[in-house]
Amino acid sequence: MLTLAFPKYDLGWLGWVAMVPLLISILHQRAFSAFFLTLIFGVVSFSGIFFWIFDIPGYKLLHHALLGCYFGPLMGLFGLTVNLISRRWNAGAALLATPFIWVSIEYLRSNLAFLALPWALLGHTQYQNSLIIQIASITGTYGISFLAAFANAALAAAILAFSPPGLWSGSQIFFPVTRRAAISMVMTVVASLFLTLLYGWTVVSQTVGGPAIRMSVLQGNISQQMKSAPKKHAAYIMQKYTDLSRQAAADHPDLIAWPEAATPGFILKNQPMIQELSSLIAEIKTPFLIGSSEYPKFIKDRPLRPGDVGNAALFFSSKGQFLGQYLKIHLVPFGEELPYKDSISWPSYIVPKDKKTFEIPGRDYTIFKLGETKFGTVICWEVVFPQLIRQFVKRKAAFMVNLTNEGWFGDTSAPHQMVAIVVFRAVENRVPFVRAANTGISCFIDSYGNITGRVKDQHGDDTFVEGYFTGKIRPSNARTFYTLYGDIFAYIVLALTGLILASVAFKRPRRLYRTENSAAGDG
Repeated sequence: MLTLAFPKYDLGWLGWVAMVPLLISILHQRAFSAFFLTLIFGVVSFSGIFFWIFDIPGYKLLHHALLGCYFGPLMGLFGLTVNLISRRWNAGAALLATPFIWVSIEYLRSNLAFLALPWALLGHTQYQNSLIIQIASITGTYGISFLAAFANAALAAAILAFSPPGLWSGSQIFFPVTRRAAISMVMTVVASLFLTLLYGWTVVSQTVGGPAIRMSVLQGNISQQMKSAPKKHAAYIMQKYTDLSRQAAADHPDLIAWPEAATPGFILKNQPMIQELSSLIAEIKTPFLIGSSEYPKFIKDRPLRPGDVGNAALFFSSKGQFLGQYLKIHLVPFGEELPYKDSISWPSYIVPKDKKTFEIPGRDYTIFKLGETKFGTVICWEVVFPQLIRQFVKRKAAFMVNLTNEGWFGDTSAPHQMVAIVVFRAVENRVPFVRAANTGISCFIDSYGNITGRVKDQHGDDTFVEGYFTGKIRPSNARTFYTLYGDIFAYIVLALTGLILASVAFKRPRRLYRTENSAAGDG
């Protein structure tokens, strides 16, 4: 059920109930059994959510097993903690603590050094629920995860409290969930949902943003085979984007964006190619933002070495003049960078011996100016990291552009999941997002997280099709609580979780079950 709650299945309502069977099953287990059951829950559900990863060249079952060893124990820790609270306090207390523990585990895996992966959070299942997600401007995505986890716990409490005695266990339970506790939890969830919806309605009823900007995104749909041999296919690739740019120019956009690494090779070092590109831009008389792998022109406080390559976004004026670059800051571990390469000798089944080239990370949160409007750019999976986006908006970016190439993942749910995540980045900071993707999904997302338009063909398909889309965005200089203060909500949850764990540590264990004889004697 948890897998089906995420894109592209998009059964978001399952996010409110998917944990209920798990919670009922672990409350009165022995500690090891609760850990093991929840570990299996994590491995199976996340294997389904991340099944698209098998389309990445070189990714094998062994790597998936390693991914399971990462997600599984974290989920097992959740189940073990809930179980311990149930054993030392009672089942009602364990269910009441559930959303705190769940969000704490989500925050842990979202910020775990180079293993940080804030992907497939429970809150992401609600990306299409525009009223509920507005609370992310205060709490971040963790607020929606908390609410959904709380709803799961309250439903589990209600089922346990109002079911016939003995239905969920072969033994008589010493300390079940009381009906009073279950009703209190359900009413609290209902009240929280009402206030969340009221806040969302209030927010979306207001107008955010200044004068509209017209922007065109191009989706070249260049195959990975062509991109892996850029010299061989350079003429085709450039002609493809030249044609799309001229078509988009008929809409008179204020900015045209090409996807991540759209150019065939290092164009800043290729005089004929840069002259061709500058001539095209000057002809169209529109600023361009272009994704390109480049030998960086400069990096603050770091000497460049021969052969250093970076994943860049290049900004050109309407006259074809190169104005500056953004260099990707958050690189993909083991794909674009090698974590702790000077101190760890990674085995060949993680990093192949023939993998010699890695990219260098940028350090600057580069802000570009389109007229008087400032905007920021992030590349590929950088959009999954909320703290990174905050830094651009705090530097007065009024809208964000995401250049990406998700062709690696094939026709899978990966780009759909990525769009769901970008929805939350827009809501958290109250700024519109524009995505230019090589194979899709290229789309416009407004400040409220609504997807307002996308590149698609006559059949409605938005991935592995070529084309362009011109849409309007309203740049916003609003600064949300989340933009200014970040994960304050998550920190409060972590602190309260710490207090919960301390109370468990200092409380003497209680016997969980009565024996059949003692139960009969009591009768």
